[in-house]
Amino acid sequence: MVGLGDNNNPSCQNNISSKAKDKKKNKKKKRGGSKRKMTAEQASAFKSVTEWVYLDRRHHPNSSSTAGLSSWVVDDFGVQKSLGRGMEKMVFELHSHSKHSDGFLSPSKLIERAHGNGVKVLALTDHDTMSGITEAVEAARRFGIKIIPGVEISTIFSPRNPEMEEPVHILAYYSSCGPARYEELDKLLANIREGRYVRAKDIVLKLNKLKLPLKWEHVTKIAGKGVAPGRLHVARAMVEAGYVENLKQAFARYLYDGGPAYSTGSEPLAEEAVQLICETGGLAVLAHPWALKNPIPIIRRLKDAGLHGMEVYRSDGRLAAYNDLADTYNLLKLGGSDYHGRGGHGESELGSVNLPVVVLHDFLKVARPIWCSAIKDILEGYAKEPSDTNLAKIARFTRMGSFKGSSPSSCGKDLIDRCLASWLTAEEQQNDEFEAIRLKLSHATINLSGVQVPIETK
Repeated sequence: MVGLGDNNNPSCQNNISSKAKDKKKNKKKKRGGSKRKMTAEQASAFKSVTEWVYLDRRHHPNSSSTAGLSSWVVDDFGVQKSLGRGMEKMVFELHSHSKHSDGFLSPSKLIERAHGNGVKVLALTDHDTMSGITEAVEAARRFGIKIIPGVEISTIFSPRNPEMEEPVHILAYYSSCGPARYEELDKLLANIREGRYVRAKDIVLKLNKLKLPLKWEHVTKIAGKGVAPGRLHVARAMVEAGYVENLKQAFARYLYDGGPAYSTGSEPLAEEAVQLICETGGLAVLAHPWALKNPIPIIRRLKDAGLHGMEVYRSDGRLAAYNDLADTYNLLKLGGSDYHGRGGHGESELGSVNLPVVVLHDFLKVARPIWCSAIKDILEGYAKEPSDTNLAKIARFTRMGSFKGSSPSSCGKDLIDRCLASWLTAEEQQNDEFEAIRLKLSHATINLSGVQVPIETK
């Protein structure tokens, strides 16, 4: 290795250009991590993850065997496949927002951008709403992206000491059919959204008292019709009105937790939200724990309530302190970009968090049995009472128009087959409980547009 002093030696001047090239190569190597073939553990994890990602595209060469694994390599950031001129990556984006909460892009535009960034699996996790999932699923189908229906729930951690109270955000990840008891979760989210209106109005009032005459109409216009305003919408209105230079300044001066214009809403206790996520067939994950003032007591309390994991990875890598906390409390280590589409150097790009394939495997190993059980519960409800209402529960995030047409009698079967095939392996589908559901359906009829027709199950 050449020392720094050698570059100043006149006899070395002819070699400067070649050394500069070597330096660039070394930088690229450091940035991309060292490429190497997968270990046996990584190969097994990759096969399992890939099988799930491509369940509804069974022609994919890596979906059912280890054939083709020799063309894939692993680096410090995950798994990639050599494509000659470039690399294809197995990218999971587990934290993203759309215009249905405080993001800047519609779900369709978000999916389009994710596709451009090589994302294969995306969780749409809007604040306190799942209203954007249907559009995301439809858009994702065009680009071959798998959608994990999600939501980021605003909660409050309220210990005995009031001075330690602070907001906590919990990510919930569900199966393709969504929450098993959707009405319960929806009621919780609706209460939070109503509280967001009250909170946003209180923030505007406080800003007015601070001699910043921001108008409520300006905030709601930015939020959009039917969207509960959040602090980011207020911050955007402040920038547009010229009261601050940028979003960062709005938060740093006025809107930060405990700031002069800060206000709370009607958030549930963090433990209650975690418990409800678990009871409705979801995976509960603590979002951005590095933003917490007192993470340890919060993590301890939420673990007791059923917390499955916590964010540890960011676009700038794995955070060692939170990685250790996840180990201490036996939690999954996850992460996502928390992409809003606001632009600027301060925001991580969609799909920029590189999760190791073993981390993805651990995530799915915990999540899939939970999702499988939730899907079973939803299908059992349909088998007991085959109706338009219960069929809609299965298709909560699918446009029913794509199933209704010339063969209404196969509507239920087609929908169930799509639900199962895109989310569960053949082995998972063939267990006794699902066979019992199929048996019930084989003797059932469904009321479609006032006509009783048998459900085709074979």
